[in-house]
Amino acid sequence: MIAWVRGRVQGVGFRWFTRAKALEIGGLVGFALNLDDGRVQVVAEGTRSGCEGLLDWLRHGDTPGRVDGVTEIWGTPRGIYETFAIR
Repeated sequence: MIAWVRGRVQGVGFRWFTRAKALEIGGLVGFALNLDDGRVQVVAEGTRSGCEGLLDWLRHGDTPGRVDGVTEIWGTPRGIYETFAIR
């Protein structure tokens, strides 16, 4: 799953909290990355329910900053990530 999170999500610890949530859910690997346009890109691989849990948290959870919207796409896992990283 790839998600793009828009709002006030840079400079507020958003990537760190996203990584912590992914590790809390367990079994998720991927990364969170600040984009030049102010969004954060989140790539997560793992179980469908784990990815859906992270996506739900991105949309409705107690995130730092302010989330104005989340757009996601689902695809075939690439299997190249070993952990959940901050980039």
